[in-house]
Amino acid sequence: MPGPLPLYSVLPFVAMLLAIAVCPLWLPHWWESNRNKLVVSGVLGAPMLVLYLVREPGALVRMAGDYVSFIILLAGLYVIAGGVLLTGDLEASPSVNTTFLAGGGVLASLIGTTGASMLLIRVLLQTNRERTRVTHTVIFFIFIVSNIGGMLTPLGDPPLFLGYLQGVPFTWTLRLWLPWLTMVGTLLIVYLVWDSLQYRREPRVARRLDRVRIEPLRIRGSVNAIWLGGVVAAVAFLHAPAREVAIVALAAISWWRTPREIRRANQFTAYPMVEVAVLFLGIFLTMIPALELLHVRGGELGVRRPWQFFWTAGALSSFLDNAPTYLTFLALAQSLHLPAEVVGVPHVILAAISVGAVAMGANSYIGNAPNFMVKAIAEAASVRMPSFFGYMVYSTAVLIPLFIAVTFLFFV
Repeated sequence: MPGPLPLYSVLPFVAMLLAIAVCPLWLPHWWESNRNKLVVSGVLGAPMLVLYLVREPGALVRMAGDYVSFIILLAGLYVIAGGVLLTGDLEASPSVNTTFLAGGGVLASLIGTTGASMLLIRVLLQTNRERTRVTHTVIFFIFIVSNIGGMLTPLGDPPLFLGYLQGVPFTWTLRLWLPWLTMVGTLLIVYLVWDSLQYRREPRVARRLDRVRIEPLRIRGSVNAIWLGGVVAAVAFLHAPAREVAIVALAAISWWRTPREIRRANQFTAYPMVEVAVLFLGIFLTMIPALELLHVRGGELGVRRPWQFFWTAGALSSFLDNAPTYLTFLALAQSLHLPAEVVGVPHVILAAISVGAVAMGANSYIGNAPNFMVKAIAEAASVRMPSFFGYMVYSTAVLIPLFIAVTFLFFV
């Protein structure tokens, strides 16, 4: 049995997470290249690959299996959701906008936060094109659709699917319905009041144009809903490798049967999926020693209570990728030898980690992948979005009080 790893073995993992957090801000043009991201993943992951080829090859095999399953699910959802085109221009009233956000909050758990964000953001911007005050709508869209909405199924957000691969039952996340409803419901009420005030301040000409320029909602590629349902069934009822074979087959059918003009209208490219694949290759490799150390020495960190897991997992998910953060704190919880109710931890601890990792990804632009994507699409539509720290003024004012309330309601 190999001896314990030194603490410095986690440095490549820390460096990988810091690169993901810092490079988009400090080296934006260099970081745009997926080739450069692959170089970073390769340089930081190679030492761990060599180490575990010698130390414990079985850990690499398990990691490779989880990585392949993770990427196939994300790619399958991305391909199938990219075949659905929603167009139209409704009256941009507060009630219509709130309905958009509420629908997205549900859809995010069915097709993932990225899929729901990419499906709805353009038609929401189209609906609001006559209005002059749209920034707050996009910000609340990021809060609800790109993050908190994806809490109810393993399909909703990457950390929950990784939990599923670790043995969390598929339907376990439905236990989170009350925190989900509390947060989504509160944000919808706050948004409705906020947007109603902003709507009254719109110029009369803008409101007049908004009422005149109406186009009914139209959906193309709706057959892809069948394939999305197939992915849900595959994840719920099949195991590897049959699950992955089924998802690949469903994505291939979607690609074959969806007219190319629909994907062109959605500006569908392979770039985002390649980006995820190369970054998570480095993450999965470098996090192996971090998880091993947490299993052995996690009790020394002093994080034991549900509210501590909620805030520590959430705080790191605000600025680092929430998927490895989730696995890190799950490993920490498992090392404490608490009552083993689900995957070796109490239900309330797993709920705290799950809610923190998913919900607090909304605290910054870099907390979850769809956040920056939505920001870029909004800016391309001439919506003036706040800076990195400007966005955090919104998230601090709106989300932090909400998270404090969630703490006392569910995790104390």
